[in-house]
Amino acid sequence: MDAVARHITGGGVTEAQWMACDWLASLPASNVATLLADHARLVVVSPHPDDEVLACGGLMAQTQALGLPVVVISVTDGEACYPGQPAWPPHRLRCARQQELARALGCLGLVDVDHQAWHIGDGEVTGSEAALDARLHTVLRPGDLVLGPWRLDAHPDHEAVGRACARAATSRGCALREYPVWGWHWLDPRDAPGVWTPATRFALSPQVLQRKRAAIAQFSTQLGSVDGLDCDPILPPAVLQRFERAYEVLIG
Repeated sequence: MDAVARHITGGGVTEAQWMACDWLASLPASNVATLLADHARLVVVSPHPDDEVLACGGLMAQTQALGLPVVVISVTDGEACYPGQPAWPPHRLRCARQQELARALGCLGLVDVDHQAWHIGDGEVTGSEAALDARLHTVLRPGDLVLGPWRLDAHPDHEAVGRACARAATSRGCALREYPVWGWHWLDPRDAPGVWTPATRFALSPQVLQRKRAAIAQFSTQLGSVDGLDCDPILPPAVLQRFERAYEVLIG
């Protein structure tokens, strides 16, 4: 993996390339009931308000439907996503993104979910890993299933949160699965079998997929469907395609 360049640039790997990947098509399949069979809670740790919905919104909705508690942790408020955009300064983005996530969770049926916003500075998580470790150690319980970002996702905040999740899960006796977000963008599908191992795909029913797509639609700032944004959005259609599949993938 050290020889693979990890950069979030350009248009990235196309969805057509991923759909032509035999490895992805032949991934072992499972379901949320099996995933959570030995766990009392699902704890989803997200670097920014939208990563959790993009990567595992369907799994969260299915967990809620099973009657198991779901904890959603937003490590940052995602307030630094559009630097240099005077109409969208950090304080406005912070408020908007919190509201977007609340609506998205509602679309997934997670109205009364235990959502914790920790307000660590967007882009500053690497320098706050010790504090993040301590907070995760307090929240996690033995037997939880923790979903955290892939530790090699190429975004510094994602990687820092992923490392913290791995340490905290080990120290608290929790199971850990990782979800890629930006890995879908830069990883050559031919390299996936040697990097994302083991990996499992979890099917989403048409109803759950519809709810997930409705949830993603709430992230107006990230989709670029807001006034005053004079730059490319974080989530253009080519990126969204990776998260509108009829399944989600976890590593571990």
